[in-house]
Amino acid sequence: MKLFKNILESVKPNFEKGGKLEKLYPVYDGFATFLFVPGHTSHSGAHVRDGIDLKRTMVTVILAMIPALLFGMWNAGNLHYNALGESVAFMDKFLWGAMKIVPMVVVSYGVGLGVEFVFCIIKKHQIQEGYLVSGMLIPLIMPIDIPLWMVAISVIFAVVIGKEVFGGTGMNILNPALTARAFAFFAYPSYMSGDKVWINTSTAEGQSVVDGFSGATVLGDLATSGSTQYSTMDMFLGFIPGSIGETSTVAILIGAAVLLFTGIGSWRIMLSGLLGAIAMGLIFNAVAPYAISPEQQSFMAVPFWQQLIMGGFAFGLVFMATDPVSAAQTTRGKWIYGFLVGFFAIMIRVFNPAYPEGIMLAILFMNVMAPLIDHYVVEANINKRKKRLKVKVA
Repeated sequence: MKLFKNILESVKPNFEKGGKLEKLYPVYDGFATFLFVPGHTSHSGAHVRDGIDLKRTMVTVILAMIPALLFGMWNAGNLHYNALGESVAFMDKFLWGAMKIVPMVVVSYGVGLGVEFVFCIIKKHQIQEGYLVSGMLIPLIMPIDIPLWMVAISVIFAVVIGKEVFGGTGMNILNPALTARAFAFFAYPSYMSGDKVWINTSTAEGQSVVDGFSGATVLGDLATSGSTQYSTMDMFLGFIPGSIGETSTVAILIGAAVLLFTGIGSWRIMLSGLLGAIAMGLIFNAVAPYAISPEQQSFMAVPFWQQLIMGGFAFGLVFMATDPVSAAQTTRGKWIYGFLVGFFAIMIRVFNPAYPEGIMLAILFMNVMAPLIDHYVVEANINKRKKRLKVKVA
């Protein structure tokens, strides 16, 4: 690492004021502070002396997503070869998935950080680290066959409209990764929904497998027919179609453990989100006999605990609902925010088959409501203390 530090120090004068590359200083500073803990100190107020900065925090979240990413690569290849009726080795499945997913990750980071660098140069401020996590999240919540140019456009929309217009990292109201997915979902619905986008069924010659093959997700099956071909164990382990990183609950739980152990993820939001989903699931189980259609009755009758391992609920709750910027900030607010995320996620997926992935809309809706929740929590605390003060004065 000393070699890299010496190289950075040797080229630093070119980026400082008066240097040939002065305008590109934010780019240099971004790479330098990513590799080494910055030596910046605050000029006023409290100065926390700690080696953990925002970049280190973001990198920890990325490491927590690695199990979901690696499993997603293997699962993409596994589903592909199963659709073709071919039996191949574990590594062949993994390499096939990697060849499809790695370019998506490269495009996500390349385009996203490129836009970030442009804004840094224009606004003359340091690179903002928030996109380090969003750059990994965006590919993980996309279908395997989405064109790379759609990923690029969705990333640009997320960074510019979802973040920069609000002032950048720390100021955005909506989760940038979910903003990208929502944009892709509504702008290119045929590439983001249906039975043919979750499993690549093309042969090496570019031909598709026989007509009639169904690549529907578990939620898609339940929404249309009221039943699914996948077992509970398949859902839990992740051997099912879906967005790249959302299928394996096991891999997501490993990531959740990392976030909780390091203190980066909010256990209050995760736990309350789980309780909210369970509450809504139990309500549906109770009213299932009174459903209007047989399909909806079957969907409502799905055991509440099974709702937790379907679709992107676990991934969204662990990695996106806990976003420290767009989530509620107060302690009580986190309980309310998380509970409603879980509650609405299950409600949307059952009531509206057009949006089976209810976790996306639930989180985005609660992102908008989070400041209001915090406002009323703070106001309630202020009123409570005022009453306590009056009692003491009397």
